Amino acid sequence: MIDPLHLNILSALLFAIAVAGIIFNLDNLIKVFLCIELMFLAVSLNFIAYAYALNHIDGHVFSLILLTVAAAESAVGLGILVFYFRQRSSVSATDANLLKE
Repeated sequence: MIDPLHLNILSALLFAIAVAGIIFNLDNLIKVFLCIELMFLAVSLNFIAYAYALNHIDGHVFSLILLTVAAAESAVGLGILVFYFRQRSSVSATDANLLKE
């Protein structure tokens, strides 16, 4: 079986990749949303690893709820991005401050 420590290391690595993706891809909102989804998956993997290590089901249930919220966030976020793209013909985050007006 896989050691929970290895799963925690993998989760931390995925989370770090997602943070780096957000930092280096601030110009494209679609890439930022994908990195946020990767963060959710890393946290979900961490919950599953601890649930496996402690032999408890709460981590699995919370992981399922987290994935459901992540899917809803993705659907709403991509819907907003499609609307924004139709209005501005761009998905650049530097142009997104125009929505304040």
